[in-house]
Amino acid sequence: MKLFLKILAAIAVILILSVTMLYAFQEKLIFLQSTLPADYTFQFDEDFEEFNLKNQDGAVLNAIHLKAEKPKGVIVYYHGNAGTLDRWGDVASYFTQYNYDVIIMDYRGYGKSTGELSEKALYEDAQLFYDYAKNQFQEDQIFVYGRSLGTGIATYVAANNNPAMLLLETPYLNLTDIASRRFPILPMDRLLKYKFPSDEFITETTCPIVIFHGTADGVVPYESGRALGDLVPQERLEFITVPDGKHKNLIEFDEYRNAIKKIMGNTPSKTL
Repeated sequence: MKLFLKILAAIAVILILSVTMLYAFQEKLIFLQSTLPADYTFQFDEDFEEFNLKNQDGAVLNAIHLKAEKPKGVIVYYHGNAGTLDRWGDVASYFTQYNYDVIIMDYRGYGKSTGELSEKALYEDAQLFYDYAKNQFQEDQIFVYGRSLGTGIATYVAANNNPAMLLLETPYLNLTDIASRRFPILPMDRLLKYKFPSDEFITETTCPIVIFHGTADGVVPYESGRALGDLVPQERLEFITVPDGKHKNLIEFDEYRNAIKKIMGNTPSKTL
């Protein structure tokens, strides 16, 4: 009995430490921040402009505007939780071949961007860049694109505006769903300070939605993205399943490339 009680006590201590550590360091687990020197010079093959937008709380958000020669519209791109614009600019430049501009920002604490992280602040920052795009393009020429962590932010933006389309690459139902799958014995719904409830936002959208998800995704399970898609009226949804696709390599598959070509190769439309 004493041994049993000692084992229970040890398990309790481990659980308490796990909960404490997870709560205290969750930002470092969710946001894999890295910075760039203020004088860092970006280099891309495409014509581009570097610019900053300032939030009302004083945060300065650094961004890149990749420019097509004769743009049919613009993609406002919200990137994943790791890497900065020097990398993400190259990733997002894929879309310029279809004659679309791309506007992509670095989140607070990433690259040259400043400011304290919070979920509310990230949504506000994201809206700033959508508004920037609206100053140069009609809303029916604006495509909102989210990748991984950025899918929750992109879905928020689409829910609060009227873009031509929302495209989500490897999205999640909500962050609690992902965390609960990783730590099934912990009360993640109470521990998480960041929720990113895409499942709530997506029900408020009115635009067509395209979701890309690989069946071998080891970061955001395919089932989480599928559950998100199930919340969208089928007449507004195109769900692209990529067999054997992982979290970071969907661009290598014909299913992804052909879908992008179909969407971007045509004049922006309100219908799929």
